[in-house]
Amino acid sequence: MKVAFWMIGKTAFSYIGEGMDIYIKRLRRYLPFEAEIIPDVKQAKHLSPEELKKKEGLLILKKLKDDDLLILLDEKGKTYASIAFAKYLEAQLSRSKKRIVFQIGGAYGFSEAVYQRADAKLSLSKMTFSHQMIRLFLVEQIYRAMTILKGEPYHNA
Repeated sequence: MKVAFWMIGKTAFSYIGEGMDIYIKRLRRYLPFEAEIIPDVKQAKHLSPEELKKKEGLLILKKLKDDDLLILLDEKGKTYASIAFAKYLEAQLSRSKKRIVFQIGGAYGFSEAVYQRADAKLSLSKMTFSHQMIRLFLVEQIYRAMTILKGEPYHNA
C-alpha cells in the first residue's frame, strides 16, 4: 500500500523541509511514500477562516480517490504512543485500501466536508503545534513506526 502525506501550502522554514527530506528518504526504504504540497488558496488573505477552510477542503476532496483512506491530523484526533501508533499503522497498511493519505490542514484546520470524508483523525500531542512544524513530526513518527515494525533499533523503548 502507498502512503501519501498532503500539506496545504509551502513551509516558510527551510529547516523543516530539510528535516522532512531526511525522513522521507529513509521511509522510502520501507514503503512507497509521497509527500505533496497542495498550493495555497489564491487571495486567501481576503477570505474569512470559514471561507478559506471550504476552499482548501475542495482542493483536498478533489485529489482524493474513492478507495483512499483519509487520516486527518487534528487536535481532536486520537493520540498514540509510538509503539501503539506503529501497530495502528500496520493495521491500516493491511486494509484493502490502495493508499493511506495523511492530511495536514491549513492554519484554520479543515472544512466540515473534509471531516465528513475522513476515515480517522490523528493527534500527535495534546499540545498545539503549528501546521508547519507538525509536518516534520509526522514524517519522523511514520519512520519511527516502520522501524518499530521491522524490529530495528531506532526506537529505544
